[in-house]
Amino acid sequence: MIRRGIAAILLLLLLGVVSTTVVVYARLHQPFKGYAGPEQFVDIPPRTGTRAIARRLAAAGVVRDEFTFLIALRLTGRGAQLKAGEYRFDRPAGVYDVIDQIADGRVYLRAITFPEGLTIREMSRIYEANGLGQATAFVEAAGNVSLVKDLDGNAPDLEGYLFPETYSLPRSATAGDLVRAMVDRFRKVLTTQMNQTGVPAEGIRRLVTLASIVEKETSRPEERPTIAAVYANRLKLRMALQCDPTVIYALQKEGKFAGNLTKAHLSFDSPYNTYRYAGLPPGPIASPGEASLRAALAPADVPYLYFVSRNDGSHVFATTLQEHNRNVFNHQVLPFRQKRLEEQKRQPQRSQRPQRVRPS
Repeated sequence: MIRRGIAAILLLLLLGVVSTTVVVYARLHQPFKGYAGPEQFVDIPPRTGTRAIARRLAAAGVVRDEFTFLIALRLTGRGAQLKAGEYRFDRPAGVYDVIDQIADGRVYLRAITFPEGLTIREMSRIYEANGLGQATAFVEAAGNVSLVKDLDGNAPDLEGYLFPETYSLPRSATAGDLVRAMVDRFRKVLTTQMNQTGVPAEGIRRLVTLASIVEKETSRPEERPTIAAVYANRLKLRMALQCDPTVIYALQKEGKFAGNLTKAHLSFDSPYNTYRYAGLPPGPIASPGEASLRAALAPADVPYLYFVSRNDGSHVFATTLQEHNRNVFNHQVLPFRQKRLEEQKRQPQRSQRPQRVRPS
């Protein structure tokens, strides 16, 4: 009888072990989603232990329970590889998938892209539109001139020094974090280009100002060295730069630009107006990209002093004013006249109304 009792107990224990093993196996391999919303974020601070990580994941509904996670972690041997950061979960996931995501450091990042040629205020609107924070916070962060003090001790803000690129940020990143990353990227790009072409003799601020003008004048990489040469040649001859983008920037700073540059705007009184004031404007008018920085560092070896748009994104260049005036007529005046004539031809002709005859 005693032997039978012991056998029965052993059998029950064995069944219990088998049952527990089956349950644990199922929990280790079945995907799980215990949170109500479409997504769940879990933040793992630096130096968080494995048990604390297990508690956070279980409390967030990412894994079934702490025990299952710790068992899986021991089986994988990746306990020492778990990395700090914020992680996003948006679908049912097996515990091994959760471990792999955290051990691989696949933290949640939000991407934001700044095209070349934007001002601080234009960038701030993109920052707010991407849901990263208020535009005013970005503008305020872009006033931290201590970030470029060694490059430009006279900078009133970071205009021109926020490198245009795509940045990936954690949700906790502030406007200050983003601005610091943009300045760091600017430094790396500038250093690379200066190592290839040499240190500019006239200073970083003048270099970035010229590069920003080049950036605003053309979107074609192959034209940038030539555009830079035109302005460099004008500066050497003490000619007025007469650069439309500098006037637009001056008007924007005062909130007086509605999108259309007129002849009257060319007399607007601002040190940024290169029609009224000789030389470069006081500072950058936008954030130049790498190609424009390179062009400003090494302008093309050409004698051009003028250029005009072909209305297709490209420009035609000239050395003399006479040649330039001819180009303006051929590529601006004449096409405008032809377009106006074509529009008039497409308009339906008004039928003449019969004249009324007053009764005598």
